[in-house]
Amino acid sequence: MKIDVKKVAKLANLTLPVEESEFDTQLNDVVGYIEKLNSVDTSNVEPTFQVTGLTNRLRNDSFADDTLSVEDALSGTKKTHNGLFVVEKW
Repeated sequence: MKIDVKKVAKLANLTLPVEESEFDTQLNDVVGYIEKLNSVDTSNVEPTFQVTGLTNRLRNDSFADDTLSVEDALSGTKKTHNGLFVVEKW
């Protein structure tokens, strides 16, 4: 399959130098490789998303018994609004 490099460049909004033969060769090589990959029969291959066998290690979120209440947390500020800190604009 021959790729029109000028058309691809226009679609991608790219400006190519006048000498585009290098890009033409590279783009056609990439497309050729993809065509080769598409020709491989993968119908009997199970899809894989994790090849190392590792799993995520998760923990439950827990809160310590000695956390501050909202009132205690806001007690050291001058201004509050609806249970939130009010700060000056920069």
